[in-house]
Amino acid sequence: MKKVVKFGGSSLASAKQFKKVGDIIRADKSRRYVVPSAPGKRNSGDTKVTDLLYQMYDAAGDRAKYSVIFKEIRSRFEEIIEGLGLTLNLDDEFRRMEENFVHQIGRDYAASRGGSDVTGSVVAGAIHADLYENWTDVSGFLCADPRIVDNPPVIETITYRELRELSYMGAGVLHEAAIFPVRKEGIPINIRNTNRPQDSGTMIVESTCRKPKYTITGIAGKKGFCAINIDKDLMNEEIGFGRKVLQVFEDCGISFEHIPSGVDTMTVIVHQDEFMDHEQTIVSRIHRAVNPDSITLESDLALIAIVGRAMKDQQGTAARVFAALSHARVNVKMIDQGSSELNIIVGVKDGDFEKAIKAIYRIFVETQI
Repeated sequence: MKKVVKFGGSSLASAKQFKKVGDIIRADKSRRYVVPSAPGKRNSGDTKVTDLLYQMYDAAGDRAKYSVIFKEIRSRFEEIIEGLGLTLNLDDEFRRMEENFVHQIGRDYAASRGGSDVTGSVVAGAIHADLYENWTDVSGFLCADPRIVDNPPVIETITYRELRELSYMGAGVLHEAAIFPVRKEGIPINIRNTNRPQDSGTMIVESTCRKPKYTITGIAGKKGFCAINIDKDLMNEEIGFGRKVLQVFEDCGISFEHIPSGVDTMTVIVHQDEFMDHEQTIVSRIHRAVNPDSITLESDLALIAIVGRAMKDQQGTAARVFAALSHARVNVKMIDQGSSELNIIVGVKDGDFEKAIKAIYRIFVETQI
């Protein structure tokens, strides 16, 4: 058996954490390929080495500021080396790194944050691994955001499609792009906790016969959306109406999130911060493109995704969602459900976001009504 193991920044933040990682690797001979992240935070007031690297790049033109940051990065690694009792000298490596940063070499090759998740996934696909273990500081993927609900349970098994839906909506244990390289090879991902290696974590698979504990697999959401509501009589008889509207957004470099529609209405949901800079341009272009009867805008919306492979086999799932929101006195601004019945997406006001998630969590997980 071949395993690729990736360790996040929190798993490599100090010499103590490095020792834990060493024990984990040595405990299983099949863990033959290791992908490390840059050292993360040692405590809540600390700074990730990745953040320091970004700061150092930005300060390359300010020698005094740059030198302070570079010294801090170097001290982080030297502290780990000393803590591990190693006789290791990184002078040459730091000299080359400093030269590259001064001349700002390599910016085009920098991965986004969480890029080591993707690196591990690519390596797993390239060597045809049997399993990709992603070690972090939580014991798997949680059913909901622990900052909103108390002690949400760990999801034992989740499919790639479910994870994609939840990750896109802000549930962030794994970089969402890390799914694709292993999915093509049918390689499962195991999210594990470096600080609790005895926990089995979450297994991410292509498909499974395992029945989830709850009707839903997870809940996730994001704030900061707005709706562009377009009304026109006999819109449904006008060929190309939707294409013309979406062409306006494409020309302005804005992608849409959802398009709920009726016979004579069409709504386009987009990220509000992207839309604001082009607001009046888009409105005027839509008027010229399709001559609508009216256009109204609604801001400060949040989208919540209720995701679960078991939902399609349960009667009344949508009714339970809306009953929970009604009981919590949350007004639903938008409803959308995919044809696969894997998810239900509801739109609410930003101010009702946390209350809505708590209500949905309560009915599906706490009371299981």
